[in-house]
Amino acid sequence: QLQLVESGGGLVQPGGSLTLSCAVSGGSFDFYGIAWFRQAPGKEREGVGCVSSSGEIANYADSVKSRFTISRDIAKNMVYLRMNSLKPEDTAVYYCAADYFPVRKVGYCSVTSRSEYDFWGQGTQVTVSS
Repeated sequence: QLQLVESGGGLVQPGGSLTLSCAVSGGSFDFYGIAWFRQAPGKEREGVGCVSSSGEIANYADSVKSRFTISRDIAKNMVYLRMNSLKPEDTAVYYCAADYFPVRKVGYCSVTSRSEYDFWGQGTQVTVSS
């Protein structure tokens, strides 16, 4: 059973930066696309960005493109979300999620289809405020 644990959330001023971490255990990155989602109060959970199991493909929501970057450290079993130029509207609980593929190193990941993701972390709060 894959387990995902997020960390790194907190309070940051507008324009600031923050890096979230997702510790992955119980499975190999070769079979899982990893995504970050977020959910603001009263809103639907939305995809922020994803990285394919091959590591070659990364997709981002338009709202964060050029500001957020996803990366993986396979040796440490970690996935990161680097967030720059943060805005108050980025305030949300951020979740790490994994999409299982029965084939190794698939060059695909979805940032829009929440239902494709089989495993979820517990979330970490990010608040952007002055």
